[in-house]
Amino acid sequence: MVGNLLLRGMIAGAIAGILVFAFARFFGEPLVDAAITFEEAAARAAGEAAEPEIVSRATQAGPGLFIGVMAYSVAIGGLFALVFAFVHGRFSNLSARGTSAVIAAAAFVAFVIIPAIKYPANPPAVGNSDTIGARTELFFLMIVVSIASLIAAIAIARRLAASYGVWNAAIIAGVLFVGFIGLVEYLLPSINEVPENFPAMVLWRFRATTLGMHMILWLVLGLAFGAMAEKRLGAKSGPRPAFR
Repeated sequence: MVGNLLLRGMIAGAIAGILVFAFARFFGEPLVDAAITFEEAAARAAGEAAEPEIVSRATQAGPGLFIGVMAYSVAIGGLFALVFAFVHGRFSNLSARGTSAVIAAAAFVAFVIIPAIKYPANPPAVGNSDTIGARTELFFLMIVVSIASLIAAIAIARRLAASYGVWNAAIIAGVLFVGFIGLVEYLLPSINEVPENFPAMVLWRFRATTLGMHMILWLVLGLAFGAMAEKRLGAKSGPRPAFR
């Protein structure tokens, strides 16, 4: 059963990857080119020698982007299927499509939205190479905290549901979740390494496009995998799939 769901998750990830690649190719790559142009102009103004191009931009924006996006999307699709196999039928009576949609929405919030609020994506020319290690650690720390907080909030809501009702328990858990995440993001160090005179519109559009890519990924995963899983398991919520 799990192997069957895993295959469907990888197929859903491949479908999502194709759409994400198309979106990134036509909307994201022009912004990367604009950022690289700014970076090269700043280097020339500072009298620095141009760095050798190890991989051409055509390769980066074409085959390189496609392979990277597809590998990531298929891997995420497989992990998504494993999480679904563990969750479905254990914590709610939602159908396969409902479970898939909830997991996708929760993952989008935990993996994308919350980390991006504190540490948004940056195009080339934004960021100091000397701090890349620290920035990466902080970003992944924010993801870990976000996931752990979301799991804790779900557990709190389930525990309080018997005493306060489902809606009230969800509201209490949601308020605690938002408050804790806000406190963590306030306490973690901020990073602002945007160069002076960097085009604000390029930065804004790059970050919006990055969010759009993730939104496509999780939306397609939630819908496509949900449809395939429901076809395999049946429209109604039945006994939980064996996780072995």
